[in-house]
Amino acid sequence: MRSALDLIRVYGVDGARARVANPVERELVDTAARFYDTEPSVGVTYSGFCVISLPHRRLPSDSEVWERKVPSHPCSLTIEPGSLTYNGQKHDFGVPYGAAGRLILLWLQTEALKTDSRVVRLGSSMYSWMRLMGTHAGGQNYKAIREQAMRIAACRLQFVWTGQAGGRSAVRFKKDTIVEEGMLFGDLLNGEEDPRQARLWEDTVVLSRTFYDELKKHPVPIKLNAVQAIFRSSLAIDVYIWLAYRLRALEGRTHVGWAALRDQFGPQYSRIRDFKDPFVKALQMAVCVYEEAKVDLDDKGVILFPSPPAVAERRFRQVVLPPEMTGRPRLVGS
Repeated sequence: MRSALDLIRVYGVDGARARVANPVERELVDTAARFYDTEPSVGVTYSGFCVISLPHRRLPSDSEVWERKVPSHPCSLTIEPGSLTYNGQKHDFGVPYGAAGRLILLWLQTEALKTDSRVVRLGSSMYSWMRLMGTHAGGQNYKAIREQAMRIAACRLQFVWTGQAGGRSAVRFKKDTIVEEGMLFGDLLNGEEDPRQARLWEDTVVLSRTFYDELKKHPVPIKLNAVQAIFRSSLAIDVYIWLAYRLRALEGRTHVGWAALRDQFGPQYSRIRDFKDPFVKALQMAVCVYEEAKVDLDDKGVILFPSPPAVAERRFRQVVLPPEMTGRPRLVGS
């Protein structure tokens, strides 16, 4: 499943493209090429998002609540739509979704730990922020990022981890918002702003204390440049983050069946056979940007093997200064 990167290393990008026969293989080569040409950059995500994430598509109604429970995991996620008031008017926003929503969440979490602060300083404009995230600031990308940012600012979420603590069920994450406060402009939604000038939030947003504290307790290191290479597919992003979470902790060969995979990654599919092709494609894209992943497929599902972490432990420690050097832990980037 690493053949795309192998082809690029041996033949170069153009040579690799010339040696694949179908559109799916060409897309994998293009994915590997986007990753191959980027500088490594370390990011983090909360462990809960490695198990359950946002919906892939817009929900049928913006008033609908997103509730996810995965039978094979002791974790559930509820996201409620919310509202923001500006210019004297209340504006309702639905649940965040898709690749753009995931990119924003990853960026906010990474920046918070990078500065050891729940106050996240954004670029001076939407244009600069999108460039930092590795996307282009034009057309549909700009509109998608803008809309998802507003949804994230407005929504309320709850992670529940079931387990035992002192003989009682333990809830690790209480109902809260992701963004506690920020500065935004009332003309943001009029559709006339220049993406090089219009600001999402003027200078900063403040993550809620509960979300920030849980992120600090349970961070999972990932490669931001890997996510940026597969940002066209929200499913591939989810699979990559899941592999980064699972493979580093495995002690032996682990089989995950198609039913469990469908429940976790594709609950919108009523039939497992309809889920298989999209999932396999997403898995292949994820492995293109997670070279160390040891993964195989069989008729019954996916086989996971203990693998080096997506971000080498030594590299992750290099970007986290020890307390004696700073007075407190601080992620300083890569």
